[in-house]
Amino acid sequence: MRFAISAPASSANLGPGFDAIGLALDLWNTVTIDTDGTPGEIVNDGPEAALLTGQDNLTVRAMRTLADDLGQTLPPFSLHTWTEIPIARGLGSSAAALVSGLRAANHLLGERLDDNALYAIALRMEGHGDNVGAALFGGAVLAVPGIRRPTFLWRGEDLGLTCVLFIPEATGATWAARAALPNEIPHADATMNVATACGLAIGLRARDHELIAAGMHDMLHEPYRARLFPHLDTMKAAARDHGAVGAALSGAGPTVLALVTPECAGAVTEAFTETASRLGVPGRVATLPPVATGARLLEPIASGA
Repeated sequence: MRFAISAPASSANLGPGFDAIGLALDLWNTVTIDTDGTPGEIVNDGPEAALLTGQDNLTVRAMRTLADDLGQTLPPFSLHTWTEIPIARGLGSSAAALVSGLRAANHLLGERLDDNALYAIALRMEGHGDNVGAALFGGAVLAVPGIRRPTFLWRGEDLGLTCVLFIPEATGATWAARAALPNEIPHADATMNVATACGLAIGLRARDHELIAAGMHDMLHEPYRARLFPHLDTMKAAARDHGAVGAALSGAGPTVLALVTPECAGAVTEAFTETASRLGVPGRVATLPPVATGARLLEPIASGA
């Protein structure tokens, strides 16, 4: 048996939705499983493959976790990865690898679990459901503690927005981004975040750009992570000044994401490019539309193809 699983990038938080809101983006990693291949062989390929050298393979770990949960044994297989999603840039590369492994193992073991059961395992492994929910289901998802299924905020309706991202060459570490957060924040900041997170969630659900714009402001994590990423505040301001509906740190960074109407995408792209040059921050700008499709099984592949 030879088949492939493709999973999308994702951007978590979108400002105030810390560990709660994730949005799937049109950039994909693909893993190919071959039970007739060399058992245990793992080949990493693609533009980001060099950064995977020496790392624990999350796809294989997720496959083994699902098999253990079911009390089953996986057949021998080889694994080939094609990695397009930037590694350690706040675009959900780990989540894509994890959900690809869950989908692959579930397929190998006879599709024993439904998507909500796969999400529950992903949530347990990741600790929060924003990136894994978006990577598994697509769209914009809200992960609510205590609910072992995602709440969908957007599932492919005409949102009227696309995403322009500045992706730095330098990587970031999630542990460092979390370590930068204080144990306590002022009550006024928490109050503001409750309001903005609610506005963002309802804005996405209603496709209301005014609510989304008002909602994409954060006092919970971005002010503290800006110390790690000095380009953040300037980039966000440049995006908004050139027509972006909103801008935020993507996940744990260092990527900056702007939600823009299609007619403003060019201006925000130029603003990101000019700002990066002025600040001396190497990187690239990409336009990635949100996608309503999550990790998917591709057509079975003939051996030797």
